[in-house]
Amino acid sequence: MVTNVYLPRPSRIVSVREEAQGIKTFTVRAPEGEPSWPRFAPGQFLEVTVFGVGEAPFSITSAPGSPGELELTVAAVGEVTEELHALAAGDVIGVRGPYGRGFPIGDMKGRRLLFVAGGIGLAPLRSLIGHVISERDDYGEISIYYGARNPSLLCFCEDLTAWESAPHIQVRVTVDSPDAAWQGPVGTVTSLLAKEGYEAGGATAFVCGPPVMIRHTLRVLLEMGFAPKDVITTLERRMECGVGKCGHCTVGKARVCVDGPVFSCAELLDLKEGL
Repeated sequence: MVTNVYLPRPSRIVSVREEAQGIKTFTVRAPEGEPSWPRFAPGQFLEVTVFGVGEAPFSITSAPGSPGELELTVAAVGEVTEELHALAAGDVIGVRGPYGRGFPIGDMKGRRLLFVAGGIGLAPLRSLIGHVISERDDYGEISIYYGARNPSLLCFCEDLTAWESAPHIQVRVTVDSPDAAWQGPVGTVTSLLAKEGYEAGGATAFVCGPPVMIRHTLRVLLEMGFAPKDVITTLERRMECGVGKCGHCTVGKARVCVDGPVFSCAELLDLKEGL
């Protein structure tokens, strides 16, 4: 029997966690009738349906390794995401995927890794960070720079604390607008990185966040000496069908949903996108 790639498979929400203001993490069980999720790589995404409302793409937030469940972190920014936020454990959503090209894990081995994230942009990088930590001996030192507009928008605070306490991992967190309790750095994450500096040799950088943050960070990393091939980001906007048929996500000669969403800066320069 031929599987209809456009047909969502019913999947049950196992739990919902408040991640930050307006942001929730959903743990989702493998589709009904399937013993586990299909194998996925960090950086891939699912198309998620809220029945009767619509469909939208979301990066897989959890690392590979828990075959029966995975996590999706979602900001309430539109009709589909607001209705998704209204759901609870036990409710059923539709899923298609996983889709897309993930992060280049094979090319990362033996290298130092720099992660730069803004706001919910830490979500797709969290999957990769979790994988790297599970295979810690394959990689060099890890540096994580993370920023948000204010402390209430910081995601994965428990993870940040755990990562910071792990050996050979540096975590730096900053906010644009501090509250009275904030004691950390103030300013954009890109400004903090530029101020503190980073040795580009032997390192691969991963960037995810709002489009303006990505563009600025890519410029800064190139100025710091990174080769364009060693700077990796994601283009998650505009994806619709997820399988390269509708053309909605075409950028230059690339279809983001199948040729990405992960791209190197070198590929973006070739597409004339991102800088």
